[in-house]
Amino acid sequence: MKEIMDTKRINQYLSQFGLENILPEALRQHLGLYRFGSDETLCQQGEEPQFIYFIVQGKVKVFTTSTEGKTLLINFTTPLGVIGEIECLRGMENLNTVTAVSSVEAIGVHKRWLRQFEGEASFLKLLLDVVTHKFYLKSISLSYNLLYPVEIRVASYLLSVSTEDVKGAYSGISIASLKDTANLIGTSYRHLNRVLQGFGQSGLVVRSNGTLIVKDRKGLYDIAGQNIYENGDRKS
Repeated sequence: MKEIMDTKRINQYLSQFGLENILPEALRQHLGLYRFGSDETLCQQGEEPQFIYFIVQGKVKVFTTSTEGKTLLINFTTPLGVIGEIECLRGMENLNTVTAVSSVEAIGVHKRWLRQFEGEASFLKLLLDVVTHKFYLKSISLSYNLLYPVEIRVASYLLSVSTEDVKGAYSGISIASLKDTANLIGTSYRHLNRVLQGFGQSGLVVRSNGTLIVKDRKGLYDIAGQNIYENGDRKS
């Protein structure tokens, strides 16, 4: 994590996402801008959080780990996602682990400032909206999403983790991490490989130098209907 000392940039983000009239003026004096690199952890399940983060650029992956060590993907969060609001306000440990999928910028406020402003109506409404939406998505991801065929889950996951570079090419994931991927989306490594082989034969993905690269995002969208890990539901 790197703190960026740029008040002007913070104010631009506040204006872009309509937060200047929601966050109390006194609280805005205590905001910081933080940058996280790809795969860097914003918060770790079971640890005590220090900040609420407003994701203003990039994408993060939210997942939970059971006591047996099994992981399950909750969803991917893009701007304007909020991380850590429940835990900080209630004095709880982090419920999930959140890691950056791409380079991420987030506006952060330390939890010591929050209780001074919890009575502000606009701030409370924002947090209520965020919490309500989160629990809705989590309910879906822990139940309904697991009922989707593995092909849909794999296509949605690849859509979320692949990013486009300046040349228009799409990144992918390390083949060495496929066992973790299978665990995250709730399937077996063998089944995941069968699905990926089918995607490869259809020209949707290609394996190159230890990386699984997305070649046809439209084809993946056609399979998924829409990204179940980012939209919460799916087209019929």
